[in-house]
Amino acid sequence: MRLRLLLATASATLAAATGLTAAQPAGAGENHACSASVRIDRFSDTLDKTTYQGTFVGNLSALAVDRDGSLAALEDRSSLLSLDARTLAPTRVVALADERGAELDSEGLVVDRDGTRLITSETEPSVRRYATDGRILDRLPVPAALRVAPDGRARANGTFEGLTLLPGGRTLLASMEYALAGDAADVVRFQTWRRTPGNHFRLAAQYAYRTDAGLGVPEVQATPDGRLLVLERGWTPGVGNTVRLYLADPRHATDTRDVEQLTGRDRGVRLIGKRLLADLAACPSLGATAGQPQPNPLLDNIEGMAVTGRSADRLKVVLVSDDNGNPAQTTRFYQLRVRLRPTPTTAEG
Repeated sequence: MRLRLLLATASATLAAATGLTAAQPAGAGENHACSASVRIDRFSDTLDKTTYQGTFVGNLSALAVDRDGSLAALEDRSSLLSLDARTLAPTRVVALADERGAELDSEGLVVDRDGTRLITSETEPSVRRYATDGRILDRLPVPAALRVAPDGRARANGTFEGLTLLPGGRTLLASMEYALAGDAADVVRFQTWRRTPGNHFRLAAQYAYRTDAGLGVPEVQATPDGRLLVLERGWTPGVGNTVRLYLADPRHATDTRDVEQLTGRDRGVRLIGKRLLADLAACPSLGATAGQPQPNPLLDNIEGMAVTGRSADRLKVVLVSDDNGNPAQTTRFYQLRVRLRPTPTTAEG
């Protein structure tokens, strides 16, 4: 798809530390609501099919707010980009690799409190801690069942997609994209680790989350009260993408690390409860165009998410789509405002 510069000359601040330049703001009175809980402020295609210092700026799978207020954007072909918070212009790129120097299938990203980066790879899967220059500092343990078959029960390209630190910074949570072999097809596992002295992490509780039929989990982000924003996504040939944003609550869910097989109806197992915030196909298109069929031309393969600000019960959230290096897909950033009602979600039994 040709490069489309959709940034207007005016800019709007996304949060105190992170902003996104306005992309052709809608006219006065135009409805920006996606639902009663979510509105879309703007979108930007400014980075679509661009390069920076010889690195393709695309294949973006995760976002995080860095300590200096810039956006860290993870490319699933082993590059980590720093983006200007206001213009999205790349300012730095760092190459990533595993212990043997091989590329990662890098999908999840957390910028830790000391500035180091926690990054997942779907290949094994793995979670590694990197210094800001790309040096490996640590590697976290992974339960045997979550490893890709034949070493475990996970399917290739269906493992650790989302990664987030829960409030307080002591618990790290990774979401599997798809179910393990032997589990119900719509039940995915969320794995946690607890921080130990020396900034290491040990395996901790595991939870089960039921997705909508045919969808996987490409990203999770913690909210300030310990709940989770969960992206669910799927793609249907000739139709396009389904992308839904849920509010989920793991705080009363059952620890399933010792449950070998999950049917989703297991006696004594409480799944993570969830509440639909928005189906993004219901958002106004704001003039967006798509290079392939979509139920809403605004949609693409949305895969990354970062919470960039909060005010009372409202969060500012940025999403990004992974264009897979495909001319028919778009690297697109979205700015949302999400309202979280204080009423807790109900865990499933």
